[in-house]
Formats: sequence, structure tokens, C-alpha cells
Amino acid sequence: MSKRILVVLSEYGYWGEELVGPVEAFDRQGYQITFMTPTGKRPHALPPSLDAEYVDPPLGRSVTTRDMARRATELDESTRLDNPVSLQALIPERPYYSALNHLREVEEYHRQLDTATADLVSGFDALVIVGGSGPIVDLANNERLHEVVLAFVSADKPILAECYGVAVLAFARDLEERGSLLWGKHVTGHPKEYDYKDGTGFLGVDFNMGPPPYPLEYILRDATGPDGGFHGNVGKETSVLVDYPFVTARSTPDSVPSGELLVRVLEDGLRRHGW
Repeated sequence: MSKRILVVLSEYGYWGEELVGPVEAFDRQGYQITFMTPTGKRPHALPPSLDAEYVDPPLGRSVTTRDMARRATELDESTRLDNPVSLQALIPERPYYSALNHLREVEEYHRQLDTATADLVSGFDALVIVGGSGPIVDLANNERLHEVVLAFVSADKPILAECYGVAVLAFARDLEERGSLLWGKHVTGHPKEYDYKDGTGFLGVDFNMGPPPYPLEYILRDATGPDGGFHGNVGKETSVLVDYPFVTARSTPDSVPSGELLVRVLEDGLRRHGW
């Protein structure tokens, strides 16, 4: 049977190539793709990611070819992204400790959560978290998405995270132990050298954050611990790591190989690459 992939996108803007790369790899394999957003709103690409003339400030050059801009625009404007699954509708919200009937509400929460996550991991073979600046807003600290990540890890199913989507893996924690899922793992992600000094923006809001609100590299260095490691591979054209169950991609040009490597994980049992 064809494998099924769950692809999570921000409602505040994803980077075009970081969706195109994995999707095209999955399409070639005949995989079935389901898209999901935090509240079920249709996702859209960040405008600079569709512009081959846009110069990435840290690199001082365009990071999007004309061909990739065309492919990303076609996917962004297609009907494929219409009517995504709503994470909010699928995964219950953990009650506050101040809830009047806290114990009963927590019991009901876990009943609903167990059912929802069991359905997800039985229905999908892999999870993908697409990058861009949008995930900073509605994916990185999204507790519902954290529960999905925990469920896929518990089921020993692979997760691909790109760019600022890798932050989700650092923040997803079991609330009993609160230890990092990345402890002892080797990952990549947006390094400090590639961060904007100004211009971090999002769709749907008139807000320029300046630099990103947190340096992802520092978070990942702490999250992986002394026996793991962060690999920025600054100066190298691509940086994609596999340390099962995680496949992590640094930034834009890593999107195509990251999708190809996830296919190798699913088809060939690849468990380590890039470190």
C-alpha cells in the first residue's frame, strides 16, 4: 500500500521551497499526502520565497531559482492546500490547573488525546514539519503539535523537520519528565550565521520582528546535550541529518535532499546520515 505522510504547515507563512522539496519527493514515490495547519486555515507561502529576485540578507544572494519560484508558486496556488486538517479540532486542549473540575477534565483530556494520537500514528507513516518564519508563531510552542510529535516518536515513526520547524522537536516534551526528545541526537537547523538581523516577518500581520525571537542554534545545542550535537555546516551548500527517528534540514536548499532522505528512511531503513 502507498505510504501516507502528514505535512504540517504554519498559518503565518511557510517557505515555498521547503514544501516543494518534500512534496515532489513524495509524489514521485506515489505517497499520499495530507496537509494540516493549527486551526484548519489554508496555508500560504511567504512572498519572498516565491521571488527569484529576493536577496537573502545573511547570504547576500538569491536562494530561490526561477524554476523553484515557479514550482513553489504553482503548488501554493493549487487546490492541494485547500481544506487542510485542523490540528485544533483533532487534538484536545490540556486544561489549566485552575479548572474547577481539574481532575475530571484531565482524565477526559487523556482519553480524547489517546484516541486522537492513536488514529494519527496508525493512519500515517511519517510526519513533516515545514519551515519558514511562520512556525516561530504557531508551531514551535504549539502543545497540540507537541503531542503529535510525542506520539510519532513513541510509535517509532520518522519525523522530518526543516529550518525553524526544527524548534518543535526541541520544545516537544513529556510533561511528566520534561526531558528533551533530542537529547543525545544529532540535528541541524537554522544556524546563527544565517539568521536575519532585521526583517523576520509573517503573513497576516503588520509586524517586523527584526531578528528571530530566539537563536535556534543555541536551543538545539542545549537540547541535544553532551552526547548529541548541532551541525550547522556553515559554508556547505546543504545540511541534512538523519538520526532516527529524526530527519532535520537546515534551510531552503536542504529541502529537496531532506525529502529524498525521508523516502530512503521509509523505503530502505536508513537510520543515519550526515554526521
